[in-house]
Amino acid sequence: MQAFAYRRADRVEDALAAIGETGVKVLAGGTNLVDLMKSGIENPARIIDINRLPYAAIEPTPDGGVRIGALARNSDAADHPLVRSRYPLLAQALLAGASPQLRNMASVAGNLMQRTRCYYFCDPAFAACNKREPGSGCAARTGFNRIHAIFGASDQCVATHPSDMAVALNALDALIEVRSAEGARTIPLDAFHRLPDAAPERDTNLAPNELIVAITLPRSPFARHSHYLKIRDRASFAFALLAVAAALHLRDGMVLDARLALGGVAHKPWRAHGAELALIGNRLSAATIAAAAEAAIRGAEPLHDNAFKIGMLREAVAHALRAAGACR
Repeated sequence: MQAFAYRRADRVEDALAAIGETGVKVLAGGTNLVDLMKSGIENPARIIDINRLPYAAIEPTPDGGVRIGALARNSDAADHPLVRSRYPLLAQALLAGASPQLRNMASVAGNLMQRTRCYYFCDPAFAACNKREPGSGCAARTGFNRIHAIFGASDQCVATHPSDMAVALNALDALIEVRSAEGARTIPLDAFHRLPDAAPERDTNLAPNELIVAITLPRSPFARHSHYLKIRDRASFAFALLAVAAALHLRDGMVLDARLALGGVAHKPWRAHGAELALIGNRLSAATIAAAAEAAIRGAEPLHDNAFKIGMLREAVAHALRAAGACR
């Protein structure tokens, strides 16, 4: 690990003044950043520890939603009564991620900012990685790409985003509150992460001088009918081969509204808008679920080692929708 300067920010203003400087990285839980520093993938000159900032509260909003502070730990968010009662989909996704020890350390903002687990990105022995070294190539395109993207990839990068939490937040129409020394803004979750396009080194649309301060969830009609399904090689601890966040608003068997977000299939949480349209306004039947599952896989472009994801995804979407429909 390269030597670095360390500073603990005691005030928000101090953190905001520091983060825009070249070579600075923000430390919260450190569960991803420290690993990347050990591997030599991240080599910050300075670390700003923000754990003393007042961003850990989880509280209701006036409109019936919930605001989760950026420094709330994943385990605390998963177990919070407001999250469990109003957004069980999010609680399920958080509990599906990592081990209890890591969930106790990881912050919700850090979860959003974590980087891909692509083999070729995580191991500096592979020189060709446009995400790590722009312009060097993408070893995954011709290498072993079983875990890689089937949607939204580019010639530059086929990596997937690893977060379970972000997939659920996408289905719940979450908003990301960010601050800089110049002011504040709100970014819809679906617009927060990027597809790789020609600049895969950029994971998000967060500006270099901006800090995530909270995640806001609007009032939701999906609490009674939602389900998070994660398929992975090891149930105890592994990232998703693919995941499905299904949320339904049902009345007398009719789908009044629906959200379907997918994980493990793209560079960002992938919203299956076509599948949602196949559900909304129809009775939740076997035929409707089958139509939604087919819509969810439409446009998939597999690589030579991950074509199995298409059939697996079709079945996973159908399973998650059946489970969501059966919830009470």
